[in-house]
Amino acid sequence: MLRRARFAAAFLAILASVEGVAAADPLADRLDAALAAGALRGGRIAALVVELKSGAERYARRPDVAMVPASNLKILTALGVLSAFGPTHRFVTEVRSDAPPDGDGRVGTLYLRGGGDPGLTSEDFWRLAADLRRAGLRGVEGDLVLDDSAFDAERWHPSWMDVSARAYHAPVGALNVNYGAFAVVVEAGRHPGEPVRAQLDPEVPFLRLVNRARTGPVRAGRSLSLERRDAPHGDELLIRGALPAGREARTLHRSVSDPARYAGAVLRMQLRALGIEVAGVTRRGSAEEAPNALLAYEGPALSDSVQRFLKYSNNSMGEALLKALGARSQAGIGSWPAGVAALREELATLGVPLEGLRVVDGSGLSYENRISPRQLVAALRVGAESFRFGPEFLAGLPIAALDGTLEERAEAASGRVRAKTGLLTRVTGLSGFAEQEDGTVLLFALLVNGFRGSAESVMRSVDGFAAALLASDSRASTIGESDAGPASGLGPGGG
Repeated sequence: MLRRARFAAAFLAILASVEGVAAADPLADRLDAALAAGALRGGRIAALVVELKSGAERYARRPDVAMVPASNLKILTALGVLSAFGPTHRFVTEVRSDAPPDGDGRVGTLYLRGGGDPGLTSEDFWRLAADLRRAGLRGVEGDLVLDDSAFDAERWHPSWMDVSARAYHAPVGALNVNYGAFAVVVEAGRHPGEPVRAQLDPEVPFLRLVNRARTGPVRAGRSLSLERRDAPHGDELLIRGALPAGREARTLHRSVSDPARYAGAVLRMQLRALGIEVAGVTRRGSAEEAPNALLAYEGPALSDSVQRFLKYSNNSMGEALLKALGARSQAGIGSWPAGVAALREELATLGVPLEGLRVVDGSGLSYENRISPRQLVAALRVGAESFRFGPEFLAGLPIAALDGTLEERAEAASGRVRAKTGLLTRVTGLSGFAEQEDGTVLLFALLVNGFRGSAESVMRSVDGFAAALLASDSRASTIGESDAGPASGLGPGGG
């Protein structure tokens, strides 16, 4: 009798194990295969996949290990500011004067005070100038005074490595325009040896071009470089190298050294275009000393700014948004520490677990940031389920093979993955939503640190992971790394 009971127990155990194998989730096998790609070997991988509707965990690999997230951190920044300010919030840029305009529409001194708006462009400054003209302003006999005191004076986070003049390293300021960056369009001349043609956008005196580049032979390689140097007037831009004759024009993007002075130069340009001259110099000062309010310019809705921030992984916007959180908080300081404290408080209110989470900036440029896939998935769930700001958050995520930083990636997942990318040296990630063939929506987060392959090959492997999410359980997917779309070629911090 005892022998029969033991046999029955053993049989049931074997049956259970066989059923377990039969019931194994084919999704896990596909994801394991995708993560076994050669480009990811040597890297530390953490991942989590859950169903949005049921919350069922479909795949986990070290899901609670805090990793460097790169730009996946922007998910937290976006949620925090949407929750704190609301999607319809608009930052205000103030224009004041020392006295009301006289009978000829002239004022003595004009003051421009930044409110931390991360999304202002040259076009916004034209509208601001047009609003001033409609309000009766016709000239400024004194100076243009810039007030960027809503944020502290720290322009670059101390933990950022190898800060450069690249656009993704733009300085942070409460008074800013064009994300603290500009463009130079370079065209080859008609014949080798001729100077290249270079055009600034925007063309303001704060930026001055020194063109030493030449047109090269038709079959020569291109070797253009653009160096930013400090100068009394602002930034001197030295173009060197060669662009072969017959080649398409190249657009080079760089950051400015001083966002407030750059903003002042753009405003003067737009005022001049409307016939409003500023006779004096541009200088820093406090708008508190200006008693007369001329204009309160409302910038784009926060929902629009967050969409640009997420779609194009705009680092400048992320840092401005984080400092704006700090300025709004009880601390009242537009600084990184105050912004981080306010963000953590907002995330805790939203139900995002904070244990092991470390945030030091708003863009993910710092290697000191740490977050786990489980925390990212929890944040994504908040974004999916929030009535207050969920639709605006979801609209900001890049769509595979269609727009944003995924426009030239993940072709095998075209239109069926919405996710935030991330890329630093030896760090990459992808976190977002995937719709399977049967309509099941998955939340996923994948972080890879310390990989040895090239950035391009690693991103193809990550795209293969995203594509492997799509097949429903009814049939296996054969989508792999070789089927993934071309890499985007993003530089550090651009993902």
